[in-house]
Amino acid sequence: MELDERNYLYLLFIIPILVVLFLFNLYWKRKKQREFGDLDLVKRLSPESSVFKPILKLVFMLLAMIGIIFGLVNPKIGTKMEKVKREGIDIVFAMDVSKSMLAEDVAPSRLEKSKQIVSQVINQLGNDRIGIVAYAGSAFPVLPITTDYSVAKMFLQSMNTDIVSSQGTSLVEAIKLSSTYFDDKSKTSKLLIMISDGEDHSDGADAAAAEANKLGIKIITIGVGTEKGSPIPLKVNGIVQSFKRDNNNEVVITKMNSESLKVIAKATKGGYVSGNNTKEVLEYIKNALNNIQKTEFESTQMADFQSQFQWFLGFAFLLLFLDIFFLERKTNWVKKLNLFNEKE
Repeated sequence: MELDERNYLYLLFIIPILVVLFLFNLYWKRKKQREFGDLDLVKRLSPESSVFKPILKLVFMLLAMIGIIFGLVNPKIGTKMEKVKREGIDIVFAMDVSKSMLAEDVAPSRLEKSKQIVSQVINQLGNDRIGIVAYAGSAFPVLPITTDYSVAKMFLQSMNTDIVSSQGTSLVEAIKLSSTYFDDKSKTSKLLIMISDGEDHSDGADAAAAEANKLGIKIITIGVGTEKGSPIPLKVNGIVQSFKRDNNNEVVITKMNSESLKVIAKATKGGYVSGNNTKEVLEYIKNALNNIQKTEFESTQMADFQSQFQWFLGFAFLLLFLDIFFLERKTNWVKKLNLFNEKE
């Protein structure tokens, strides 16, 4: 198991222990000197012994130890910018966040299942760039194209049915906005993965898919939900209070419509897969990615923290080097300076 560098900070507890031991040793020496004879007489017998040098040496040693400990911790500050060449494709995930995605015919819900699928797909990616779009009655850009998968997952988990005010499900808007994520001039392969229950309340999804196909975008659709359907729970603090009703006060049953998703996929020579089994989806996506040509591209600048351990170690070794010259005896040049008031 890899050791966390921050654990070296626990070594700082040695500092107060050494101080206590030094004070105890000082007390013990004084006690023994008193037992030996008069302190003034002892001082006269060892005139070259310095009172303050041992304290100074201790301070130097403790500061050196602190420097070494912080060197082991390896603090990182500042940024180091560099450009990295990668080989992959551009992928945009378009996620349905309409109210129907709250249905629980797929555990724990259609929306949470969609998040799980996207997260697992991201886990098996290599050097591909990814972006995220949310859509309901309209589409909303969640995350632009990036190579930072951790940030993508963070945005993914924060998605809910309230981030798009316009309700319904417009696959057209999702395709149109997702298409703007891709660079028309780039030769990088483009893949749009759409996750939805397929309940499209707009027309022209097949035409929008045909336009995407002209731009070189392949679309894979993932259907989440069951054809039997399920009511849409309305929860307060995680507890179901009621179910969504229509204008006639009847409970709305939302059903998964795979046909609309299959039409979109077919228009771009992509494919459709049921999202109710995550393992099957991952296998399908993996095979699809293996059949898509990878392109070398230069990723956006990547920030990396610069290590600062060398400054702390340099400071520590400087103090240890100086400590060599501070013996516990008085030195002539220090005597002349009288830094420690040790002149008779």
